[in-house]
Amino acid sequence: MEQRDYYEVLGVSRQADQKAIKDAFRKLALKYHPDRNKAADAEAQFKQIAEAYAILSDPKKRADYDMRGHAGVAGFAPEDLFGGIDFEDLFGGFGEEFGGRGIFDRLFRRHRGPRPGRDLEVVLTVPLERVLSGGTETVHAGHPAVCAACNGTGGKGGTALHNCASCNGIGQHVKSQDRGNVSYQQITTCADCGGRGRVIEEICPDCAGRGETFRDETLDVKIPVGAEEGMVLRIPGHGYPNDEMGGLPGDLLVILRTARDARFTRHGADLWRAETISLPDAVLGTQLKVPTLTGKATVKVPPGMQPDAVLRLAEEGLPYYGAARRGDLFIRVEVQVPEMLTDEEKKLYCQLRELEQNRKKT
Repeated sequence: MEQRDYYEVLGVSRQADQKAIKDAFRKLALKYHPDRNKAADAEAQFKQIAEAYAILSDPKKRADYDMRGHAGVAGFAPEDLFGGIDFEDLFGGFGEEFGGRGIFDRLFRRHRGPRPGRDLEVVLTVPLERVLSGGTETVHAGHPAVCAACNGTGGKGGTALHNCASCNGIGQHVKSQDRGNVSYQQITTCADCGGRGRVIEEICPDCAGRGETFRDETLDVKIPVGAEEGMVLRIPGHGYPNDEMGGLPGDLLVILRTARDARFTRHGADLWRAETISLPDAVLGTQLKVPTLTGKATVKVPPGMQPDAVLRLAEEGLPYYGAARRGDLFIRVEVQVPEMLTDEEKKLYCQLRELEQNRKKT
């Protein structure tokens, strides 16, 4: 992304104190965290926000930046920028759900050795009550894993593979021939090793020489209070195995979905519910007993309530993630117009209509 002024990136003034800088970073980092925000530019935004915080939160780096701009803080390695930052303190205890320091390792540091295996995604459906209070849910994740019996070698007892004697570990056979001034090469895959270049003395019976078995894991996942729809919780090391021997496995990405609830519809931290009242109750007013996440509440319907009008119960919704407040519960009032009337009811409605007509004339 285009290099922007660090103060502008965090949305703070050049006179901002450390608390203001920290608060601004935390708010923006939670918004653009790649495990939380799936927009195409979220990762780039997060990197820029993190870099701005790393510079402005360090008094010396900030002074160099104030004096010389980006040139004054050029050349820092990621370890120099983020090594002394307390991420648990920054995220107020939410660092674990987003991989803690792991996010900076994934996004900023160069990989040494084999890259991790592919990430595995599973969907976990949680009830509204779990979003309200947080807690632990169980997730089942079935995936290939390194065979424990051979440690991924494919050889019985973990014996190491050795170079194929037929192709000398190349995995191919090359046959050359000359025809006049032209040389030809015919390349074929080695049949003895299948092109792998290495062979197994004795195949591991547990994995049939594949080096991996299928594992059905059952894991306890911590659901944070106010967990958002589509939030991703990252569990390191429980994804697909690495294709390279000795490489680290990928991560398990648990995507949170809100379970259907007959009482409410979720919109962010707010909850919505429809209630139907009779026409007389709409005209004269009434009281409703409505469910909440923690029990029941009495709602006053004022006289003259119009169809599809909305009543609000403040802070009876879900908690906002990372904030000490809750959303609201909205009640959409539907008015039921009677389709079948008794003779007495019809007579009364006729009288009401006559009264209404006379009132309009005066």
